[in-house]
Formats: sequence, structure tokens, C-alpha cells
Amino acid sequence: MSLQRIACLLCLLLALPAALAAPPSTPLRVMSFNVRTPADTEPGRRWEDRREAMVAVIRQAHPAVIGTQELTPVQSKYLQAQLTGYREFGRGRRGDDSDEHMGVFYDDSALTLVQSGDFWLSPTPDVPGSMGWGDPFPRMVTWGLFQRRADGQRFYLFNTHFPYRDEDEPARVRSAQVLLSRIAALPADAPVVVTGDFNSEPGSDTWRTLTTTLRDARATAPQVEGPRLTYQGFGDGPQRQIDGILLQGMDATHFSTIDTRPGGLYPSDHYPVLAELRFPAKVTPAHQTAR
Repeated sequence: MSLQRIACLLCLLLALPAALAAPPSTPLRVMSFNVRTPADTEPGRRWEDRREAMVAVIRQAHPAVIGTQELTPVQSKYLQAQLTGYREFGRGRRGDDSDEHMGVFYDDSALTLVQSGDFWLSPTPDVPGSMGWGDPFPRMVTWGLFQRRADGQRFYLFNTHFPYRDEDEPARVRSAQVLLSRIAALPADAPVVVTGDFNSEPGSDTWRTLTTTLRDARATAPQVEGPRLTYQGFGDGPQRQIDGILLQGMDATHFSTIDTRPGGLYPSDHYPVLAELRFPAKVTPAHQTAR
């Protein structure tokens, strides 16, 4: 064998590890946003006053997918009309369209919705509108299986809103267990994103239950921006860190709590949170690259 051929073979062997790994894909931008129902009547807090600020924040961030909480039909209709290019799905928490839902918006130019569904956070998760563990309201999860148009990457998104009262911590733990049981039924290598208002802070029993399986995007991202606390009550009262994005099979490269106030108005009594996520590298078998 000539020295030239030996040199060529050595170059191929050195380049093989790089050939096995696919080039890194662009980050997936995911937002969680408790939009607050139109229940408030004070100027500046009314839905009619703050809805344009909400649209401005979403347009500026331009996430590929948004998990919303407390979304009512009137808010859904407005956001669908204003967020050009986004589609939305979700079922009302009472099993019909009479109440709020866990609406999921996605950029139709970036993502294809492959499959979707709902289940309830109760002892009977498949019964629409079911309640449990002392919570006076139905609690639920809306989920979707998405595929990116650019590279074919697939991921599951689960969007939820846990019980809110101080005495509901045991119910939140049980809710977390139901959610985790559904995620555990997925293929082991499936990338999963969970968006939600968990109404519990890091260090709580609920948070410890969730993070036995899932990773907190804020706690693990190398770059973090914005305030830690996500509930601000339109600037009044105690603030808490209760909104988050949790992951399985993906990594957060950047996390931000968006505290901008377009026109001087809070878009909601919660700040939205935004994560940029990286899919695991796809590895091509050696027999497909060494020719």
C-alpha cells in the first residue's frame, strides 16, 4: 500500500466521529404562558386593555409552540385572529367549550401536529371534566406530538395547570404522578416538553415529584435571563416561581422569564417563560457513512 493511500485512510478514520453525528439543529423555542382569564374589571387589568400587550410579547419572542393556561374561548378567538401563522388546539376542562382550556398554539410553518389529545388530573383521567383529591375545579393536560418541518425531529408537548390553593399540595403531587405515568408510557427515547403553571415552587413536594423524572429547563440552562419569580399579580401582592418548562430527552440552551410591559401594561398576572431547546444528536450508523 502506498504512503498516499495510507495517509488517505488515516484522514478518513480521523473524520469518522464527526461523520457519525448529524450537524446540530436549530433550537426549538417553547413558551409557557398563563394568560389570566378575562375576570378582572380594573383598568389596565381588563382583557380588552392588555390583550394587545400579550400579542406583542408573543410576536417578539416568536416561539414555535406555546402552552397556555386559563385560556377562555373569547381569548382563544382573539389570539388566533392576531397571531398570523399559528394554529391552536385544546379541549375545555369541563369536556366542552363552556370554560377555560389548556390551549396550545404552534407555528404552522415550523411544526406539523401529528397527534393530540387530553386527559384529566383525577383518579379517572380519561373521563372528561373529572375532578379529584378535593380540588373544586377540573384539572387537565392537553398534549400534542409534533414534527419539525425543517429536519423531521419529533417531540411531545404536555401542557397543564395544577390546583392553586395552599391546601392543594397533596392534590398537586397526585396530579404530577398522573402526568408522569402518561409520559412513562411513551417510547423511552421520545423527547418530551412539559409547559405549565404548577402552582408550586422549587423545593416543594410537587416539584420534587416532577423532577425525579423531568429536568427543570431554568435550573439546567447555561444561559438564564429575567426574574426568577413568574407570578406577579399585576404588580401587587406576593410573587412566586410557579410557571416552568420541564424536559425529558432534550437540553435547554437558554431560558428567559419575559417581564416586558408593552405600553406599560402587564399582559397577564404571570410572566411568560421561554426556553430554547436542543434535540439529542442523531447518530448515523457507520455502515451508512463509510463508503
